[in-house]
Amino acid sequence: MIKKFIIIFSLLASLFSFAQEGTSSPYSFYGIGDVKFRGNIEVRSMGEVSVIPDSIHINLQNPAMMSSIKLTTFSAAGTFSPVALNTSSQTEKAQRTTLDYLAVVIPTKKFAIGFGLMPYSSVGYNILNRSTPDFAFTFNGSGGVNKVYTAVSFKLNKQFNFGIEGQYNFGEIETVNSTTTTIETRTRETNISSINGLNVNLGITHQAKINKKISIFSGLTYTPEANLNLYNTRNIAIIQFSANDQEIVYDQIDVDVPNSKIKSPSKISFGTSIGELKKWVVGAQVTAQSSSEFGNRVENISNTTYEDGLKFSFGGYYIPKYNSFTSYISKITYRGGFRYENTGLVINNLSILDRAVTFGLGLPLSGTFSNINIGFEFGKRGTTNAGLIEENYSNISFGFSFNDLWFQRRKYN
Repeated sequence: MIKKFIIIFSLLASLFSFAQEGTSSPYSFYGIGDVKFRGNIEVRSMGEVSVIPDSIHINLQNPAMMSSIKLTTFSAAGTFSPVALNTSSQTEKAQRTTLDYLAVVIPTKKFAIGFGLMPYSSVGYNILNRSTPDFAFTFNGSGGVNKVYTAVSFKLNKQFNFGIEGQYNFGEIETVNSTTTTIETRTRETNISSINGLNVNLGITHQAKINKKISIFSGLTYTPEANLNLYNTRNIAIIQFSANDQEIVYDQIDVDVPNSKIKSPSKISFGTSIGELKKWVVGAQVTAQSSSEFGNRVENISNTTYEDGLKFSFGGYYIPKYNSFTSYISKITYRGGFRYENTGLVINNLSILDRAVTFGLGLPLSGTFSNINIGFEFGKRGTTNAGLIEENYSNISFGFSFNDLWFQRRKYN
């Protein structure tokens, strides 16, 4: 079984060796791109409420939750994301399919350890700005930042769990800016930033019984501010396109640009939930991020600033009868929620807001603790005011959580 797991993990991890264009959002032009990682499917389906303990699903936001895992668990998921991009006068459509995360938790008697890999942010945009009929600017961006982590969680006592997660962020972002005229030649500037940096995430959870059936759960996470190191290169070239649309470079020079740092904002999140485990739980959570200290990669953009971000999440789940022998539908987990977020990005003096409704299904696999999870998210980000873009997006996610018992001593040979 361990060999099968290693093969599956290696095959899926190899997908990360290819650059994923995980977004088509013009807002990925700013900072380190569009932050894509928002937790596992189960959490995202509940409006990103991550304070609900679960013994068979990995919580990727609070490392203290790993102590709730009873079996060795492997999770992976991917998302299909169609989006409509609206201005005050026109609409464009785009879509992306991405691998969201690979994660493993191995519980022991005294603690649990976990590790995983996921794309943290993505850059993917293609913008045309035509100032006159004969002159235009084009802006293209690709790449992003990935995160690999390892974590450990301890049961302090029957009520409190503590977890700590070490993170290594790495990736590359490429931006290409060019001018287009009626003349056959154009100028092109290419900036490439190789990114890396370390960070930690701390978490604590609390659980207490109100009566024999109902319990109340709380969770707190804190990610301190950290620096991301940017190793920058720039190339300027004069190019021309042939009759068969092949690019011809006439002259190019490499320009020395200093390496730089960009701050990864600190973040604190607190939530609480109430319910009967294996039956129903509802909860709420608030997340604050000090994104006012954030900045852009290479140059300052005159119409853009940052403010502290704030997110409110509400959600929960319901299972009609988890141990039913006669009705599969009764064993399905039904999840739902919604969230409202000030992203911290301010363009043309307008705060960029993101709001969404979510729901999902957990489909158990017969005879096992493993399950398939499907999540849906329908949201809106931005606005058409002040010349900005409004995104109406849908995220359809599919993943699985594979659970098995490892390291059990054989009783019989």
